[in-house]
Amino acid sequence: MKININDQNSYGQINPNLHGQFIEFLGNCIDEGIWVGKDSKIPNIDGMRKRTVDALKKLAPPVVRWPGGCYADTYHWRDGIGPQKDRPISFNENFGTYQRDRHSFGTDEFMEFCELIGAQPWFNINMLSASVQEMKDWMEYCNRSEKTSLSNQRKDNGHAEPYAVKY
Repeated sequence: MKININDQNSYGQINPNLHGQFIEFLGNCIDEGIWVGKDSKIPNIDGMRKRTVDALKKLAPPVVRWPGGCYADTYHWRDGIGPQKDRPISFNENFGTYQRDRHSFGTDEFMEFCELIGAQPWFNINMLSASVQEMKDWMEYCNRSEKTSLSNQRKDNGHAEPYAVKY
């Protein structure tokens, strides 16, 4: 068998977005991996583990997909916005782990995380236990520049400007 490489031929360019990352609430990926909390003794940036942020910044992933794969099927974005003390606690039913989810790392934290590491956010939508309206509302919360109840809620949660989520 023989391989010939002709560096004069070009067949296109690989889209760099294919080399992104994904994070999900499984094991300690989010809690204790990325998110340690603002009051943690572990060095952090607004609750995100500094060493994780620094390492991913060096990797420079073009996109980060969240809230993961199967976990997205039970994720309801409204559980992860607003004051952390007011967020509901639920149990991750995927994979039979029943891990406690405090929803401490939600939409606004994810958006800050992406900004810190220089990545574009990619939202996985809940296609199993949510509605099309819920997903539409999530994008309105993130992207609407006009004043609506959801864009005002984003502003109240600390981010006046739209996030401009593309994916």
